[in-house]
Amino acid sequence: MSASSAHGFRQPASRVPEVTVDFWLIKLLAVTMGETAADFLNVNLGYGLTATSIFMACVFLCALAIQFYQGKYVPWSYWLTVVLISVVGTLVTDNLVDNFGVSLMTTTVGFSIALAVTFAIWYGVEGTLSIHSILTPRRESFYWLAILFTFALGTSAGDQVAERFELGYLNTGLLFGGIIALIAVAYYKFRLDATTAFWLAYILTRPLGASFGDLLSQPMEYGGLGLGTVTTSLGFLIAIIATVVYATVRYMRTAALP
Repeated sequence: MSASSAHGFRQPASRVPEVTVDFWLIKLLAVTMGETAADFLNVNLGYGLTATSIFMACVFLCALAIQFYQGKYVPWSYWLTVVLISVVGTLVTDNLVDNFGVSLMTTTVGFSIALAVTFAIWYGVEGTLSIHSILTPRRESFYWLAILFTFALGTSAGDQVAERFELGYLNTGLLFGGIIALIAVAYYKFRLDATTAFWLAYILTRPLGASFGDLLSQPMEYGGLGLGTVTTSLGFLIAIIATVVYATVRYMRTAALP
């Protein structure tokens, strides 16, 4: 019997998943779909950037409310929120750049500062930034705010690199993939702090996924493979659903163990 059970109370359940291979796989699929889905709603369906942003923000807030209501990690609600926040984070940057004329350099610096301030306040209030400590509504609030800024920052940084250095979608994706690999080496071989490694990788998977999403969906004359946003978004949605189902089954089996 655990100490908590012996004294008649239980440790609060984590509100986020364990960081496993399928965590990173779903996250990468989600950010890739976030890029192509935003383009599909904005361009292909002709809703326009402003209308798309308002609609997706409302849908995201509904999903976030459901996620908070769960009070613990529930795979479908958590990953639905991640997919939607990836779309919203993309649209935040797109609105600043396309509608308000803010440069990508400015948005990159601005979201870097916003994320740093969020981490500083989070750490000052809670004393930790570890994903393993997301046990209360307040910590989860900090968590989702940080996630929003990582997506907006990743969008800005990825577009900045792709446009400024004209690397193309494939090379940009390989560049960010290489940086993530270096972070993994630093973590496993040189004992980089786990929390630092996690958040650096989380930020960089956004431009990594977006680059490959654009590579698949954009027309060939723009350096893509021409699959289109519909086919690309649908393909990644199916992959996300399949992986979430797998993660849910595994989670339920683990939770059922004594």
